[in-house]
Amino acid sequence: MSPTVLISGAGIAGPVLAYWLSRHGFTPTVVERAPGVRHTGGHAVDLGGVSTEVIERMGLLPAVRAARVRRDTLLFHRADRPPLAMPRLSDLVTDRHVEIQRDDLIAILHEATREQTEYVFGETITAVHEHDDGVTVTFADAPARDFDLLVGADGLHSGVRRMVFGPEQRFRHDLGGYLAVFSYPNELGLDRQILGHLDVDRAAFTYAVDDGARARTLLLFRHPAGAGGHTDDLRDPGQRTRLLRDAFGESGWHLPRLLAHADGADDLYVDSISQIRMDTWSRGRVTLVGDAGYSPGPAVGGGTALAVLGGYVLAHELALAGGDHHTAFRGYEQVMREPVARGRRVGPDTLRQLVPGTRFAARTTPHLMRLFTRLPRRAARTLAALQRGDTRTLDDFSSTKQPGSS
Repeated sequence: MSPTVLISGAGIAGPVLAYWLSRHGFTPTVVERAPGVRHTGGHAVDLGGVSTEVIERMGLLPAVRAARVRRDTLLFHRADRPPLAMPRLSDLVTDRHVEIQRDDLIAILHEATREQTEYVFGETITAVHEHDDGVTVTFADAPARDFDLLVGADGLHSGVRRMVFGPEQRFRHDLGGYLAVFSYPNELGLDRQILGHLDVDRAAFTYAVDDGARARTLLLFRHPAGAGGHTDDLRDPGQRTRLLRDAFGESGWHLPRLLAHADGADDLYVDSISQIRMDTWSRGRVTLVGDAGYSPGPAVGGGTALAVLGGYVLAHELALAGGDHHTAFRGYEQVMREPVARGRRVGPDTLRQLVPGTRFAARTTPHLMRLFTRLPRRAARTLAALQRGDTRTLDDFSSTKQPGSS
């Protein structure tokens, strides 16, 4: 009988893990609190390097590329002057980068796994009891069930992590910023361009989605009160919109018009930009993958790429260990430590670049970005590769072949 694995979370890490587990002879079940596959909401996410290779090995790269965002120009607002236009940086530095809306990627992953994976939507885990033979999981509405292993792939505010490892406050480290995303009717007539606006402690971007019928706004900002300790408050819709008005209420550009749509948006998402830092992601028969175990910070640290890689590596290590979770979890953490550490380092730097701390930085950042786009393509790609500092392929991400080994 094949080992059974319950995965909490049908976002990105969960379905990737389910795909590879089923390929290796395991029986995955995915439980998700949402009533179904999420088809709206979320910002654009990036795949590149080894995460793109994972998607390619799943046979999904053509579908992902077909659904990629088709925005080729970034226009930065400047007061009393024409916008500063430039091509998107990612298109210049690599051919392996794909930007896709998060909800589109989730839909593709679900479609690829639904035949081999049991999905239980509209359900949550309420208790976890580990014993010698497995894990007994209690659900809010469904009967309790036994599994060989449990994996928390349930995001930054993971319930599995809270039940097994302790309160979120023990592991969450706020980077001092917030993220907000919401959709609205495309009344600005946006097409293939991204409109951007930088100011001290705040940045705003808006772009078309859904074939141009709607648009989406991404807001990044610091708050005078600082981030931290507010996460539970942000479950209140009124608190979320008040936070946005406090941060952007006196801004010009299109922001008053955009903020007017936030109150009625059915997909409004607001959260602190936080990292999850843990000494270990595994305990007994339970482990964590993606943001649940090692979020580098939403929108700033490459969390989607880490989630894809983490799902692949965890399944691969379980297969290498013949289902021995002690060995597999140890190998999984060994392999993922370095890419997680890199994402953790990138997050604060990216936040500082995207959300200028001074008026001088707000003015000069777009010009520096445009200067980079004017470099010869070979030079731009060389600089980007040096900054990434990683030329490994997916075959290097295995406990049997660590970087530098023969």
